[in-house]
Amino acid sequence: MVRTPSTMAALGMAAPDFSLPDPKTGTTVSRGDFSDAPALLVVFLSNHCPFVKHIADELGEFSREYTAKGLAMIGVCANDVSTHPADSPAKMAEEADARGYAFPYLYDESQDVAKAFHAACTPDFFLFDADRKLVYRGQFDDSRPSLDAPVTGADLRAACDAVLAGKAPSDEQHQSVGCNIKWKVGNNPPWFS
Repeated sequence: MVRTPSTMAALGMAAPDFSLPDPKTGTTVSRGDFSDAPALLVVFLSNHCPFVKHIADELGEFSREYTAKGLAMIGVCANDVSTHPADSPAKMAEEADARGYAFPYLYDESQDVAKAFHAACTPDFFLFDADRKLVYRGQFDDSRPSLDAPVTGADLRAACDAVLAGKAPSDEQHQSVGCNIKWKVGNNPPWFS
C-alpha cells in the first residue's frame, strides 16, 4: 500500500466549479446547488482504498451528523476505472448505500475536477467557508489503518464546527494520507510522480 500525502492546497483558494454525475441518483450535481450552504466540504474518495475503508463507517456517521447541521458535502471518485473497476460508478452507488453516506458521491471520469482541487490521495478533504474560500485541507483524524487509534474525525469535526460557528479553523492542519488517485495514463498532474 503506497502512502500518498495530500498537496495541502493554499488556504484561501476559491472553490473550483464542478458539475458531475451522481451514479446513485442519475442526476448531475454542481457547486451552485449548494450556494446557500454556510460551508461546503468536498472529499475525494475511492471504494477500494484501505485508507478510505478504514474511515468509511465513521465518515458516513459524520456526514449524517454534519449535513443535519447545515454542512453541504459531496464525495468525488476520480480513479481510472479501467485499471480499478472496484471504483466504477455502479460500485460507487453500492458503496454510498452500504456506508450510509448522506452526500452525493460523484464520478469525475475526466479527472479534471480532481486536478482543479489539487487532490492527490483518497481520502482528501477540502472545506470551504460561506464565501467558498478554502479554510481547511488535511486529515480526517490521526488514525491510520496501521495504527491502533480510534477513528473519530476529530480534525475535520473541529474545522467544521468552527466554520459553522462563523469562525476560522485552526491554522494547525495536518496532511491527509492515503492511496494516490489512480490517474489515467498520460493524465498525471504535476504533483504526481
